[in-house]
Amino acid sequence: MGRRPDQERIDSLTKARTQLVHERTPKSREWRERSLASLPLGVASSFQDAPPYPIFFERAKGSRVWDVDGNEYADYHNGFGVMAVGHAHPKIVEALSERAAIGTHFAQPVAETTLLAEELCRRFRIDQMRFTNSGTEATMDAIRLARGVTGRDKIVKIEGSYHGHHESVLVSIRPSRDKMGPRETPASVEFGSGTPKAVTELTLIVPYNDAEALDRLLAANAGEVAGMIMEPVMMNVGIIDPEPGYLEAVREICSRHGVILIFDEVKTGATIAYGGAEEVYGVAPDLKCFAKAVGGGTPLGGFGGRGELMAEIAKDGVPQLGTFNGNPLCARAGLVALTEVLTEGAYKELNRLNDAQLAGCQRVIDTYDLPCYTTGVGGKGAVMYAPERLRDYRAYAGFDGDGVDEHLSYLSWLYEMTEGVFMTPGIDEQWTLSVQHTDEDVARYVNAFETFAKEVTGS
Repeated sequence: MGRRPDQERIDSLTKARTQLVHERTPKSREWRERSLASLPLGVASSFQDAPPYPIFFERAKGSRVWDVDGNEYADYHNGFGVMAVGHAHPKIVEALSERAAIGTHFAQPVAETTLLAEELCRRFRIDQMRFTNSGTEATMDAIRLARGVTGRDKIVKIEGSYHGHHESVLVSIRPSRDKMGPRETPASVEFGSGTPKAVTELTLIVPYNDAEALDRLLAANAGEVAGMIMEPVMMNVGIIDPEPGYLEAVREICSRHGVILIFDEVKTGATIAYGGAEEVYGVAPDLKCFAKAVGGGTPLGGFGGRGELMAEIAKDGVPQLGTFNGNPLCARAGLVALTEVLTEGAYKELNRLNDAQLAGCQRVIDTYDLPCYTTGVGGKGAVMYAPERLRDYRAYAGFDGDGVDEHLSYLSWLYEMTEGVFMTPGIDEQWTLSVQHTDEDVARYVNAFETFAKEVTGS
């Protein structure tokens, strides 16, 4: 289980490392202050506002990034997993340059869009697909399609999961203990304000890794649920893995109740395996949503699945629109990323590096008797700052015992930052490797983690 370090020591080290961040990043502080006048919170997306303040970046190459103060980091954030190809990959740079020179947008079909659609269909085992500009749009359109096909209004999502910022899924992302209701019948809790209550109530909630709860919920709402959307691997709370048999049970239950199963593979697609979650777990949903890594570093998303479902779009039964859908610049980058960079051989190397990083971090955990564990799949991994393996959001949040230790998690992030590793801010994310990461990057990460472990335990 590990021993939790003394809180006074954690607080003292947090103060010292925060001061070190301040000393290293004065220009980021200046840009933050300037940005507050024109941008709420001083950032373009609220996720970017993280303590002690957002770090502003200037450039990147390969596996490394540089902030506006000139500090170099091994990049394990990788743009929330977008940059699985690494930064400024020569093939991507060439593709974007060539495409930009002959036209970046027409709002008309181009060959690259069709070629990329063909590659996505082949690689991820879907019949047809449509493009979007983000993961949010992809999940929004997939849910609309499920509702249009079934003629039903309700959907089901996993408690604690994030699927973008449209109203249907801004529900029970971070529900508090006083609002979330009992485990047997979780409440639908709005995430912030601005969403009509009637929309929130159409989204039903179940815990992850609890197939029986899903079966009960669908039985209680027989004939009313259009679809269930879920991450096959829960990745909005670090990483919580599906327990053996869980995804298979979800597939069977949804089929039995006539509910369309949607896998949100915005994070898992093109990062955990060549063929995504279906390759790893052998479970085929009805629809899949993609974004992030499939665009080769550009704002590209999409969704697709069984032909009879996608046919509803062709019949004009379910509208799916967008001026920038299938944009030639993004399509060219995505096509090169998937066919020339993120190849089957690339995933063998990603697995090797990730296994080495997980093993290195676990060695540190065991050596210093820390109350945490490692988990990961493909190019994704995480140190989970909890004494026991977590199975759902309530366990993560500490509502069923010891959850994730926010103090330890944040302190470890400060150590990574000040030791030359840029990890995603916050306690609820994971690292993403790129095809340009090396053993040297892994060693830098593990060494920074060991420095944290030594000092926090006083060893």
